[in-house]
Amino acid sequence: MLVDPLAPLLDLADVAPALAEARDRVDTAMRHRALRRHGGQVAAEASLRAAVASAALEGHAYDVEEVRGGTVTDPVVQGALRVAEGLGGLVDLWPRAPRQVLAKLHVLAARGVVPADDLGKLTGSADRIGGLAELVTKNPDKSQPVLLAAIVHAELLTLRPFAGPSGVVARAAARLTLINRGFDPRGLIAVEIGHLAREPEYVGSSGAYATGTPDGVRSWLRHYAAAVSAAADELTVIGDGVLAAA
Repeated sequence: MLVDPLAPLLDLADVAPALAEARDRVDTAMRHRALRRHGGQVAAEASLRAAVASAALEGHAYDVEEVRGGTVTDPVVQGALRVAEGLGGLVDLWPRAPRQVLAKLHVLAARGVVPADDLGKLTGSADRIGGLAELVTKNPDKSQPVLLAAIVHAELLTLRPFAGPSGVVARAAARLTLINRGFDPRGLIAVEIGHLAREPEYVGSSGAYATGTPDGVRSWLRHYAAAVSAAADELTVIGDGVLAAA
């Protein structure tokens, strides 16, 4: 019988309830009326907002309407948009070949930002990346999707395994995990928006995670759950907007 190596993290104080609350908030948001007839429109808007938020977390902040209008040529923003557009085609490959997917995400994110020879090339610890890849490929399907996504995200933030906007890659890999594990199969939960809304906490808790202490890991997991909850609330806002414009 396979044992989830992340299961002990659920015993950290307040982590399991925070993850459960995030699950409940997402379940509620997924029942929004707009998703019945306008699901594609809602997904496109969530994807756009996620990309803009991810670029902002890299220090390249722009108004979403400017980006929507096509006037923003910032290569980090353009890279985040390419990543958001490319996620759907990488979902099935992610649990089978995570290293390959990470390299592809970096090519999408960093084109025009780093030298062409550096695109898709790992610069971080090969051993720890190998451990992360094994976690993604071998972690049993019954494992908590948000917990796994949070660890994928934090590990990649800690390692910064690619030159340039590696945070865009980390956030995209976490989104892929949520989509592939069935938590967010339609790619509607723009967790990046939740991270941006709580940016000081995002930065502080990811730094705490990097210390490797139980309190540091707990801090990050609680933040991640809160970011997912905020993204669920944003989905409701997007749905309301789509219905109002219909």
